[in-house]
Amino acid sequence: MHAQGEFEVTRIPQEELEIGAGASVGHSRFEKRFHGPLDARSVVHMLAVMTDTPGSGAYVAIERIEGTLDGRGGSFFAQHSGVMDRGAPSLALTVVPDSGTGDLAGLQGRMTIEIRDGKHYYGFDYDFRD
Repeated sequence: MHAQGEFEVTRIPQEELEIGAGASVGHSRFEKRFHGPLDARSVVHMLAVMTDTPGSGAYVAIERIEGTLDGRGGSFFAQHSGVMDRGAPSLALTVVPDSGTGDLAGLQGRMTIEIRDGKHYYGFDYDFRD
């Protein structure tokens, strides 16, 4: 199955972490509001590192999403793993196995994020385990 829609993001910066020379590590908290087939709210905790090379860095995050997906209510967790290699981005955003609750129990899938003209869009390919 496939769901797609728009979402808003609010970033809440947290204290920067110190890990050594040549990189800066930031911790951010985000709150999201999804619209469309995924009608939900989420909280994301992200760690990001940027190197001294412009456009290179990475981030990891855990996100808890709660609401409805095509009318099925519950919550689930998603794991983010993103890399920026001299400006070339890649992202893996996956449902954490067996994290679904309520009518979302058994949910599995992958999500994409796209930013166009300052707006955020998601694409979500998913199904349910038997």
